[in-house]
Amino acid sequence: MPCRSSHLEGSLVTGRPPSSVSVPVPEIGGNESSFVDYGLSEADPEVRAIIDKEKQRQFKSLELIASENFTSRAVMEAVGSCLTNKYSEGLPGKRYYGGNEYIDELETLCQERALAAFHVDGKNWGVNVQPLSGSPANFEVYTAVLKPHDRIMGLDLPHGGHLSHGFMTPKRRVSGTSIYFESMPYRLDESTGLVDYDMLEKTAILFRPKLIIAGASAYPRDFDYVRMRKIADAVGAFLMMDMAHISGLVAASVVADPFEYCDIVTTTTHKSLRGPRGGMIFFKKDPVLGVDLESAINNAVFPGLQGGPHNHTIGGLAVCLKYAQSPEFKAYQNKVVSNCRALASRLIELGYMLVSGGSDNHLVLVDLRPLGIDGARAEKILDMASITLNKNSVPGDKSALVPGGIRIGSPAMTTRGFTEKEFVAIADFIHEGVQITLEAKQLVSGSKLQDFMKFVTSPDFSFVG
Repeated sequence: MPCRSSHLEGSLVTGRPPSSVSVPVPEIGGNESSFVDYGLSEADPEVRAIIDKEKQRQFKSLELIASENFTSRAVMEAVGSCLTNKYSEGLPGKRYYGGNEYIDELETLCQERALAAFHVDGKNWGVNVQPLSGSPANFEVYTAVLKPHDRIMGLDLPHGGHLSHGFMTPKRRVSGTSIYFESMPYRLDESTGLVDYDMLEKTAILFRPKLIIAGASAYPRDFDYVRMRKIADAVGAFLMMDMAHISGLVAASVVADPFEYCDIVTTTTHKSLRGPRGGMIFFKKDPVLGVDLESAINNAVFPGLQGGPHNHTIGGLAVCLKYAQSPEFKAYQNKVVSNCRALASRLIELGYMLVSGGSDNHLVLVDLRPLGIDGARAEKILDMASITLNKNSVPGDKSALVPGGIRIGSPAMTTRGFTEKEFVAIADFIHEGVQITLEAKQLVSGSKLQDFMKFVTSPDFSFVG
């Protein structure tokens, strides 16, 4: 006999709301089983207006932040779906709540597509698709394989590393990674702009880290996984790759494959991969250094550091990972790299100094210090001209707030259909903005950044001299 509740359905009543935002609730025992469900434009025009302004900003600007991209309509449909309504702590088949049969189906599909997209065998590798983003994914790995105050080595933040890999100053431990673990950075050779693997090896032998991290947020070259594997083995450390920036390039096989040499691979899903804002952790299934990574990492995600996963994000990720296996996606990633190289070549022609002298991936790092300006001032002027990029530290910098460089990425505008020709034009636009920055700096009476910002946002300042 079917359950009586299966015959009960509420209905969503749509329409324009009254002038008051309050909606009367039917009396208990009444014959109404409906509630009013307005669209965003009617329910909250203020938020709708802000979203529309941001959409126009994205549409009309040159979006060049290396960690940003334009995701697909299909991904956004999944992210905005009913999947957001469901709680599902645990893994497929092992949920705390009921009603998860379709969520289990979805997450299993996402896992299968993740392994296929990155060309790894499910017999040897597993994946957790529940991390909320890249930094949580990294901390979940640390929680899984380390004890408090164990030692970590990652690329130094001022040299292109990521905050979640550890960072501290003489005054304080800035990153939570450096608060709960002991972090020692490795660095670039400032004369070449490349990772100094010799010094990394010497430091690792002295420091004896339990975990060595490859990966960066502002490094335009590939990593030498063979050398890093050798160093990790010599000191008895896990080797982890944070491929957040280049995961799309890895999936398309246009850069080196970290899965051949690393024990653990983490990533965000919204950068070059073009997915929703989430994270993934890949892990070897065989024990490494006596640790069952599958059990340790899954338990660190839940119940260790997270509650219910964001099922709408996992749905969007599954959609993204299907596309990542297509020939069109590989062609797109090849274009990301060729566009970035065209940008780098033109900037060099214009006389700019690039960290490492060029790029092998999706970003370039420009050192503006030889021109006598910094990245913060250049970022502001370019932003005023609807060219969106970010200030960034370069080797030898002393301040993260007023760093000496700018970081420029190619994924977003490649998604918009730009080719090498357009990226050469982008380099020319950036050059024009830098020249305006130099002129504006000379006109400012004070030397502080706040003086500059106040001047260029005043009515007295104009792009036309």
